[in-house]
Order: sequence, then structure tokens, then C-alpha cells
Amino acid sequence: MSTPAPGTTKQRRLRGKAALWAAAAGLAAGAAGIAAGELTAGLLSPLVSPVTALGGAVIDAVPPGVKDLAVQLFGTADKVVLVACIVSVAGILAALAGVLERNRSGWGLALAGLAGAAGLTAVVTRAQTSPQAALAPIVAAVLTMVLLRTLVRRLATWEPSEETPARGETPLARRSFLNALAGTSLAAVVAGTVTTILTRATAVASGFRGSMTLPQPAAPPQAIPANASLSVDGLSPLVTPNADFYRIDTALAVPAIDPPAWKLKVTGLVEREIEIDFATLLAKPMTERHVTIACVSNNVGGDLIGNALWLGWPVRELLAMAGPKAGADMVLSTSNDGWTASTPLEALTDDRDALLAVGMNGEPLPLEHGFPVRMIVPGLYGFVSATKWLTELKVTRFTDDTAYWTTRGWSDRGPIKTQSRIDVPRSGRSVQAGQVQFGGVAWAQHRGINRVELRVNRGSWQQAMLAGAISTDTWCQWQLGIDLTPGEYEVQVRATDSTGEPQTEDKAPVAPDGATGYHTINIKVG
Repeated sequence: MSTPAPGTTKQRRLRGKAALWAAAAGLAAGAAGIAAGELTAGLLSPLVSPVTALGGAVIDAVPPGVKDLAVQLFGTADKVVLVACIVSVAGILAALAGVLERNRSGWGLALAGLAGAAGLTAVVTRAQTSPQAALAPIVAAVLTMVLLRTLVRRLATWEPSEETPARGETPLARRSFLNALAGTSLAAVVAGTVTTILTRATAVASGFRGSMTLPQPAAPPQAIPANASLSVDGLSPLVTPNADFYRIDTALAVPAIDPPAWKLKVTGLVEREIEIDFATLLAKPMTERHVTIACVSNNVGGDLIGNALWLGWPVRELLAMAGPKAGADMVLSTSNDGWTASTPLEALTDDRDALLAVGMNGEPLPLEHGFPVRMIVPGLYGFVSATKWLTELKVTRFTDDTAYWTTRGWSDRGPIKTQSRIDVPRSGRSVQAGQVQFGGVAWAQHRGINRVELRVNRGSWQQAMLAGAISTDTWCQWQLGIDLTPGEYEVQVRATDSTGEPQTEDKAPVAPDGATGYHTINIKVG
């Protein structure tokens, strides 16, 4: 076999080919290892896996500004983007490990081992971890290292050369390496597919949700006024369908909770600690209410808000059974994934119908919206109230405990601010001259909306027609036709709540307690 002279173009090209094959070996080994780790987690610890644990650690570590930027850029697809980033970084590291291992034995294995250690650390520090959960990142790391060493050794016996084998002939060493590479890649695909099937089967919680019948409410929902829905094309529906309801939380993977095994504890500053199971909760006299909830990350004019019909047991009834002690002023609610929210005790014990919700728009809670049980608290942003996959209520004090986002710079109380939004026409659209129909929604939960007004090019305010509201805890629709001649226009909207307080024009970001300002659109009339 002829060998190119050192430093020649041929040698550089051959080294490049070898490096590419080594990178492919690293990718195949890494993919198989990660798939095996996820499969192990699916079998032994479905609540936490190396990938979801790493994603959760990233979510926990990023500053609030980064989280807010991600929500603004990607909306409810932020978790998909995060998973894609994790997979991309893992792929780069795996490819690098292959190249390192080819160039200097042991270096690639060390990189794979460090990645495994990072996965192990993330897994054991998650709130829903278990002793067996630690096995998944260990399996992933060990298998990756074994496969990486095997593939790189086979590659070393066949370094790509300029020699071309006779027609129909494949060198044994080359065939051995390629077969091993293909087999490893196939194993990764199979393990990934099985993991996906297993995860879905687990998330459905043994079909419980699909066969569940919601109890009839003892306190039926408010009657919907006949004039609550306006006939304006493009206007947000009065009740948001479950499939369209926004989802913002820190759970990279939807927690898989088996309802018969679910428990809710009431602890802390109480006369007696309480624990109830799902069957006990379903047997309680249920209340059904339309409530509009909103994320604190909702920008002015944003869509991280929705109105739904919620079925649940009033939280105040459960807290009354526990008997909060004097001095308590906060309830720290905890999710199955370890997330916490700090809710003022008075908001859970007054007459606003804060619920331990089990139903949403006439069906059991969707998995991604907190099944089997979540909290719904009218008047408060979700980061201090809307705990999904609820497992514990700790009666405490704001001076003694802090919640997940409070420790990251957000406020510890989050009353929803009066806001309004223009749904139609969309900003940047062109419309015909004449009477232009504007429509949208406005909200001031637990206070209600009294008036909505529009102004064009900073002129005088014009009052819109306000649809009937279901209650003070829901948004309401509005409509106004304005005669406009050809030209370009800036249109703004403002709402006034039932106390007579108009929303502020002052602009404020979402952090630390909600955005403010007028929703403003620009349209061209022709």
C-alpha cells in the first residue's frame, strides 16, 4: 500500500476522511447511549430521565431575563427548542468525543464520562428523582464509552486510503467498521422508538384519564349572557378550546402521574395535617366556574392568556379542614416536578372560588395542563397560583418561604393587571377604506371590565361596545367600527376596570410582576 508523503494534500484529505468517520462513530455511540439511558428511565423512573433532567437544570439555571426572552421568541414551543438545543449539543460533544478518541486513546472516553457525570448530577438533584433514576445516566455513559471504544478500534484497523478495491470487493476491516457503525445506529433508533412508545403509554396513566367520568358540579357554572359572544371574524372565542390553550411551565416532559396513586398533602402552619387521594377529592361537592388565567410573561397584546370552564373543589374547603394557624399569610404549592408557587392565603380562603381543578371545558384536565389536579386562582398570575400536577400545599409565611420564581427575581405576589388587546385587524395588515371593524378582548380578573376605548393616531378616545361578561373573573369581548379614509394609522386600546381605574399607559416589562402599556397596532387603509 502506498503512503502519501507527510504534509501532502493526499495525507490531509485522508486525515479529514478518517476524522469524519471518527465523528460518525462518536455520534452513533452517543445516540445509542442516550437512547439506552432514556429507555432505562422509561422503565425505572418515568418521572425523570437524563434528557429531561438536564433540560430542567438548564431552565432552573437561566436568569429570568433569558427565560422571558425564550417565551417571547418561541412562545409555547420553548420546550421543543430547548430539547433541540440539548440534542444538538449532545451530538456535537459525541462527534468531538469520536475525533478525540481516534487521535488520543482515552480522551474521548473521558469526555463521554464527563457528560455522563453531568447527566447523573442533573438526575439526582431533580425533585421527582428516585434511587433507581440514577441508573439511567450511568447506563447511558457506560454504553456510550463501550461503543465508542469498539467503533474507534475498528476504525483504526481500516483507515481510509487512496487505494480503490477491486469491483465488488470490500476490505474486511472496512466492512467490519461499517457494519458496527450501522448496527449501533440501528440500535439507537430502535431504543428511541421503544422509549417513545413506553413514555406515551406511561403518560396516559394506564388509560385512567380516557375512562374517567367527571362528577357533576354541586355548584353549577355561571350562566353565559346572551350577548357574551360578538360576531367579529378573527375575534378570540369567549371560551378557549383546550387544544389552543397556552402552556407555560418548567416541565420539559409532562409528568406521568397515576391518579389512583396521587396524594395531596396540606402541611406547615396548620392545626392538623391533611392528606387526600384522588377518589376522595372526586367525591367532594364540586364547583364549576369560568375563569380567565394569564401568564406573567404575557407581553402587552400577547396570547399567553385563556378563558376556560374549570371544575374543582374549592381550596378554601380543604384549608378549613387543616385549620391555618394565626400568622400564616401564604400557601406554598408544590408540583410533582418540584416547581413551587407562593399564593397569598387570603386568595385561597375568600369567596373567589380558587379551585383544586380536575376538569377543563367539560373533560378531565389534559395531561399538559396539570392532570390529574391543578390549582386555579382567579385574579393572580399563574406564576404565583396556577400550580399544575399539584402534590402539596404548605401553609406558611412570605417571610419564611420563597417560591420558584421569587428566588429568580420575580415578585412574591402577582395580582393580574388590567389589560386589553386588539385581535382584529392584525397589526401590519391592509384594510379597505370605510368603516373598519375593530375587535378584541379585555380583562381585569376579580375586578371586571367596565369600559373599553380606542383612539386613532393619538386622538380622542372612542368607547367600544362591550359584550356581556360571564363574571368579573373572565375576560370580555369588545367591538368598535371606525370610519377611516385611505392612509396609515396607529390604533391603541385601553380598558377601565369596575372600580373606575383605567389601565396605565406607562410601559413596563413582564418582570417582575407583569407588563403594562397600551396595545398598539399599525394598519394601512386603502
